[in-house]
Amino acid sequence: MMTREEEPPGRTGFPASPARIAILGAGICGLMTALALPEHGTHLTLIDKGRSVGGRMATRRMGDGWADHGAQFFTVRTTEFADYVEEWRLNGWIFEWATHWSDGSIDIHKPAGYTRFAAYGGMNALAGHIADEVREAGAHIYTGQRITALSVEAGQWRLATEQGKHFTCDILVATPPVPQTLALLETNGLHLDPESENALRAVTYAPCLCLLLRLDTPPDLPHPGARQTPDGIVTWVADNHRKGISPHAHIVTVHANPDFSAQHYQMDDDAIVARLLPELTTVLGKATVQAIEVKRWRYALPTQLHPQRFLFTNTPAPIYFGGDAFGGPRVEGAALSGLAIAAHLRQSLRHDQNRTVGEA
Repeated sequence: MMTREEEPPGRTGFPASPARIAILGAGICGLMTALALPEHGTHLTLIDKGRSVGGRMATRRMGDGWADHGAQFFTVRTTEFADYVEEWRLNGWIFEWATHWSDGSIDIHKPAGYTRFAAYGGMNALAGHIADEVREAGAHIYTGQRITALSVEAGQWRLATEQGKHFTCDILVATPPVPQTLALLETNGLHLDPESENALRAVTYAPCLCLLLRLDTPPDLPHPGARQTPDGIVTWVADNHRKGISPHAHIVTVHANPDFSAQHYQMDDDAIVARLLPELTTVLGKATVQAIEVKRWRYALPTQLHPQRFLFTNTPAPIYFGGDAFGGPRVEGAALSGLAIAAHLRQSLRHDQNRTVGEA
């Protein structure tokens, strides 16, 4: 049975607090879920297959330079997210980068829009700061751990990683892209209720191919060092030096559009570079490309969203699904999904704890 966020909390099968909760994925959704939970009597474990936290809030080193190669910035459109962003600003973790981009046309003077925030040290540094807060509140974070075995015994989740770690929890929070979690469940012979299964199967994503270029001289980009061209093969180009996260080198991030990325995703790196570099002639000017890396994001952009901030079901055991494909895209959408999961968990656990005490 699927429970949406606006329905009354409190579900049979929730353990009395403190509950053991495992969060799959330490991207912004998983981190925000954990950030909003520790003071409410829970034992939290976050498990991520990446070498570090952050997910698509990813920053890559190239020689003596750095580049954001996943999420490039974030905006604020809700008061709930704004409260956290203001705290991050006061902590000195983020800065205002711009209020609009050039679309590559001659007239680049556009009215101000939503403020685009970036992070000192790169987007992954912001994820790292949030992770530090989560750890300080008592949660455990394991990186470099890929879940391969998943089972349910006596109403509890049991997880095992490729690297040999084992975890047991009462409640599972799944924040990776939906197809990855569904594949994990299916591989291990676990089945959701039909309503939840159908709702999750409807969620879709588009990929993104990314180039990181190390240049000997600055690229030709308008203020503030980035260009967005939604209708082009290359939709995004940014100089991480002018952005402020790569002080010693001009590392340029290039994103291809969803259609191009889908058509060329399986091509080898050299073929992708050969196809995309001619699209950058104007940007590169007289600069020499000293190094190139190709990055692939299979689930970069949610194209069909689940209408609510999360999906919860008790079948085969308590599990939440969340992320940037739930209720709204972008970094803010993922953060709000995590906060909504945490709010529902807090209410549900309090309800069941009070019920247990009353029955005693």
